[in-house]
Amino acid sequence: MTALLVALAGCATLERDARLQPGISTADQVQAFYGRPVQVWQDADGGRTLEYSSQPFGNTCFMVKLDAAGKLVGVRDTLLEASRFSITPGMSEEQVSRLLGRERTRVFFRFSGEDVWDWNVQPEQGGYLLRFNVHFKNGRVLRLSQSTVFPSDRFPDLD
Repeated sequence: MTALLVALAGCATLERDARLQPGISTADQVQAFYGRPVQVWQDADGGRTLEYSSQPFGNTCFMVKLDAAGKLVGVRDTLLEASRFSITPGMSEEQVSRLLGRERTRVFFRFSGEDVWDWNVQPEQGGYLLRFNVHFKNGRVLRLSQSTVFPSDRFPDLD
């Protein structure tokens, strides 16, 4: 029984929570279930988007869209591949933050003049960490890249 509960708990995410019903659930209910968002974005249509990022350790960022009346419109994980690769050269830092949510880290590379932000994302190969990187130059997207992080225990010292 305990194993079943643990397995079911692992499946409960903002996207799959049966307690949240589009057009019915409110912002207060979302926050009662999932806590305070890391960011609240004001939308052009009068609504809001609540950001629930699991960075720097997780690999999801759920954006909860609310209409102007505060009712749930929908939920999406913006760190899935389709969202990541909608980032295009020339986008601003704010546009990227608005789309992908809080980043894991930011590192400035003095010689190239690039400011690189990264996010943990779902790995394509089991057992490895995958990072999605957005390279900015002068506050605009220059390019995208991915980095695989290999666990140190898989490559013992050769000394």
